[in-house]
Amino acid sequence: MDIIERVKKGKKYYYLEHSYRFNNKVKLESKYLGSKIPEEIEELKAAFIEKINQKVWFDDLNKIKKNFFEEFKSFPKSAKKKYVENFLIKFTYNTQRIEGSTLTLKETARLLEDGITPRNKPFKDVKETEAHKLVFESMFEEKEDLSLKLVLNWHKKLFETVDLEIAGNIRNNPVAIAGSKYEPPQAVELDYLLRKFFQWYNNNKEEKHPVELAALVHLKFVTIHPFTDGNGRISRLLMNFILNRNGFPMLNIEYSNRTAYYNALERSQTKEQDRIFVQYLIKRYLKEYKNYY
Repeated sequence: MDIIERVKKGKKYYYLEHSYRFNNKVKLESKYLGSKIPEEIEELKAAFIEKINQKVWFDDLNKIKKNFFEEFKSFPKSAKKKYVENFLIKFTYNTQRIEGSTLTLKETARLLEDGITPRNKPFKDVKETEAHKLVFESMFEEKEDLSLKLVLNWHKKLFETVDLEIAGNIRNNPVAIAGSKYEPPQAVELDYLLRKFFQWYNNNKEEKHPVELAALVHLKFVTIHPFTDGNGRISRLLMNFILNRNGFPMLNIEYSNRTAYYNALERSQTKEQDRIFVQYLIKRYLKEYKNYY
């Protein structure tokens, strides 16, 4: 997106311009700003890009929802159960692998399906994988809406078998993200930031498109980084909680795509531009479900 200056009869006028591809054609959208750049330019940019995104992506996202679940509801009950189980295994493998787990996909499947513990693998990796299954299943069946109580409960379940000291507790220590330029907030800021996060969610959950909302919930929560460990895993669970709750198929962020995923998060966080990660996640979602629109 660019700010364009044009001169007419000796006077300067400013416009926002953004080019994008739609239906295999390059389109150019323009928005008049006035004779000077407004102070609220970042808010105007966000509103402008959201309007374009609605045109380009939201129709396709809604088609995915409609076509995927028309197909899904035709499955026999056993096939529906198997689909969810397969997603759980792949999602658990990838979300754990992103955080450093050494279990392979095959080992994850044998552990979660048959209870076969892999040999010569860290106790922590095994127990966190088993715990993630329990959290996912509770997330998938959850009737209550998103709340701090719910998130703390998930975190407690995720870590109570490997690190009881941090399980379900907001951190009181500084943390750093390895390899990232982003510095998470200090512990003293977390209560305020979490209150603001849930206020934001309750104010926006009916206004935002569900896939956009899922991306923003993921980004905003992991940016707060309220836990000593497990922030990424909880954020990816929150993303799928929002998708599933709104009738959209869930998303598995694969370990093999972690570099692009991390880059999108870091750029959004350091530039303080939510749209960077939102655009990344929506594009990733559209690619994942391209056969449904």
